[in-house]
This record gives sequence, C-alpha cells and structure tokens, in this order.
Amino acid sequence: MKTKFLFPSTYKKWGWIILIPAAILGVIDLFIETQPAFFNWTVPALYKAEFMGKTTYFGWVENNVLNEILAVLVIMGSLLVAFSKQQYEDEFIAKTRLESLVWATYVNYIVLLVAILFVYDIGFLWVMIFNMFTILIFFIIRFHWQIFKMKTSESHEE
Repeated sequence: MKTKFLFPSTYKKWGWIILIPAAILGVIDLFIETQPAFFNWTVPALYKAEFMGKTTYFGWVENNVLNEILAVLVIMGSLLVAFSKQQYEDEFIAKTRLESLVWATYVNYIVLLVAILFVYDIGFLWVMIFNMFTILIFFIIRFHWQIFKMKTSESHEE
C-alpha cells in the first residue's frame, strides 16, 4: 500500500531517542522547576506580556528557553514516532492508524471538555499546557497497543 505523508520506518527509532529523554527531562523540570542560567537567551518574540509589567510586540526579550527546547523535542519525537511507517505497512495498519488517530482526538477533546467544565484558574492553564502533547501521546499509546494486540493474537493462532 502506498502511504503519503508518513516518514520512513527508520525515523521511528530516532523519534523514540528524542521523545523519551525529552519527556523525562520535561517532567523533571516541571517538578524541580530548574532554570539553569546557561539557558537564559535573548530571543525574538511575537508577543510577551509580563505580569504587572511591560508588554512586548515583535521584539527581543530575555527568556530561559529550557521549557521551549524540551517542548519542541517532545513534539518532534512524538511526530516521528506517531507518523513513521511500520516495517510492513498494509491496509490493516493504515486502518488501525486512522482509527487510533480518531480515538485519540475524541479522548483528547473529552479531557479538554471535562477541564473546561471542572478545572479553573492556574489548574486550567496546566491542563492546556499538557493538552498540547496529549493527542500525540494518546495516539502513540493506542496505535502501538493495537499493533501489540494484533501481534500477540497472531502468535496465539500459530
């Protein structure tokens, strides 16, 4: 089956190599809240509003970019893992990929709806931050779980 818009299967390994350490470091950074000084850079900003301070539009600002670097790495790794071809890509894999993507979208927006209705203030901001990553994470988990179930059922049939 000819698939468009998927990375070659070898990219999946690189995706895991990027995703796992970046996700672990990101979670550690959330709890420890480290801000190493060597990540303080002057960076371009489209918009920055400081609390009770100055607002910057289209300028340069001083920022600790550790969070941004980790977020970009998690997104890049997740995209490579989620959208790399399987070793043997066939119609069943394509159907499973589509169903997993639809399922992940539903679950992601159910979580968002629950948060809109029952989570407030800074807690809601945290939900929104995590919500940037969850659709890819939900997809990866479900897709690989379905592939795993398929492979274990094939081995039991033999």
